Amino acid sequence: MKSQFQFTGIPVLELVVIVFAFLFVDLFDTLGTLVGVSTKANMLDKDGKLPKIKGALMADAVATTAGAVLGTSTVTTFVESASGVAEGGRTGLTAVTTAILFGLSLLLSPIFLAIPSFATAPALIVVGFYMLGNVVKIHFDDASEGIPAFICIAAMPFFYSISEGISMGIISYVIINLVAGNSKKLSPVMYVLTVLFILKYFLL
Repeated sequence: MKSQFQFTGIPVLELVVIVFAFLFVDLFDTLGTLVGVSTKANMLDKDGKLPKIKGALMADAVATTAGAVLGTSTVTTFVESASGVAEGGRTGLTAVTTAILFGLSLLLSPIFLAIPSFATAPALIVVGFYMLGNVVKIHFDDASEGIPAFICIAAMPFFYSISEGISMGIISYVIINLVAGNSKKLSPVMYVLTVLFILKYFLL
C-alpha cells in the first residue's frame, strides 16, 4: 500500500508553527479536561494536582497520534466524561464499558446518524452544569485572578474549544498581572506560553 504521507515542498517554518500550534491546542485541551473531570471525581491531591498525570497524557498522546495516522476522528480526552464521573465512574472500567458500548453502536450507526445534532444539546448542558460547580473555588475578590478566569470560561463556548478558552485565560492573566504590577506571581513558563499563543493567532 502506498504511503499517503507527503512532506516534500512544505516550508519548514510554516510546518514548525503548525506543529507547535496543534501541540499546545491538544496539550491544553487535554489538561483542561483531565483537571476538570478529576476535580469532579475528587481525584486531585491536596495541592490541586492530578497524581500520575504523566501516564494519562502519554495515553492521550499515543491515541491522538495513532488516530491521526489512521485517518480517524481525533482520539483524545473529552469533557463529556464528566457525565460518567457524575454517575459514579472512577476507574478504567468506566472507559472500557464505554468503549464496548461504542463498538456495539457501530451496528446501529445509521439510526444514530439520523438523530439531529441539536438533540444531544441537553446532555452537553448537563455536562456543563456538572463542571460549573468548581467555579466557586475561584478567587473573584482578586481581579487579577477573577477576570482571567471569567475570560477563560466565557471564551470556551464562543470558540467552541477548551484550549482556546485556556489560551485566552493565560494571555489575559499575564497581561493583567503585568499591568497591576504583580509580575512576581508570573513564572517564566507563563511568559513563554503567552508569547506562543499570541504568535499562534498572528501566524495562523
